[in-house]
Amino acid sequence: MTTAYASRRARTLSTLPVRGLQYQLHAWGTPSADQPLLVMLHGWMDLGASFQFLIDAMATDRAVVALDWRGFGGTHCASTDSYWFPDYLGDLDAVLRGLSPDRPVDLLGHSMGANVAMVYAGVRPDRIQRLIALEGFGMPVTTPAQAPGRYARWLDELATPVSLKPYADLPAVAERLCRTNPRLRADRALWLAAQWSEPRADGLHHLRADAAHKRVNPVLYREEEATACWRAITAPTLWVEGAQTEVLRSHAGPDARARFQTRLAQVPTLQQVLLDDCGHMLHHDQPEALAQHIDAFLAA
Repeated sequence: MTTAYASRRARTLSTLPVRGLQYQLHAWGTPSADQPLLVMLHGWMDLGASFQFLIDAMATDRAVVALDWRGFGGTHCASTDSYWFPDYLGDLDAVLRGLSPDRPVDLLGHSMGANVAMVYAGVRPDRIQRLIALEGFGMPVTTPAQAPGRYARWLDELATPVSLKPYADLPAVAERLCRTNPRLRADRALWLAAQWSEPRADGLHHLRADAAHKRVNPVLYREEEATACWRAITAPTLWVEGAQTEVLRSHAGPDARARFQTRLAQVPTLQQVLLDDCGHMLHHDQPEALAQHIDAFLAA
């Protein structure tokens, strides 16, 4: 029988008023005048607790705060039927004003969170001291001709109820996590399952996420706009990619890798790392190896 992962560093929970929502924050470590706050941003269908393995592996007990994005984890957003990328920027700006109003922060993001972090770091360069992006590839390139179809799909999805599948118990949630990511250790999966889901009155475990996240975004991804923001980043930037990631396979065309490298090359001060034996969820697959790179970068 699998025993759940045992955390090594204690985590505390709090809430912060952010744009009409109560944002849930996960905090580790002790604030210090010698180090900026390290803020972590999770990806789509994830939550702030997901960084526990990485934080346990880091060499210093520095102050870290990871937020639950709106509609994920403990940040409830019951009055929306769609989610918009600019809202994540607005939420992050408000969170940083609340947590570190007078001092820049070190900012780390994974996947969707890395996309938010990289755009924000170009929009508010004075607020970021160092930037760490884990698999923040951006979205596939779009063309204006796709707009009618995208809007039509969004309207159709608005008219259709959405839900997330519930699970019988925590082992079933853990099995689902391992099926999505075969590299995820069983003990870590069981620990994550208890964060990722909650039991409800029907006796089933429901994911702690708003099903509206499944609806397509009607606004097309504009590569030129994202690249302009990346070009405006002034913070030293660490980019980390899993050697076995499959994210770019979702970007159409044989030149997806070359296009992305061209996009990434716009970041002015960039250190790029390829982490072996891990996929997209590199903070779950290889937290110890990832922590070594992050510790070295933050100490430089």
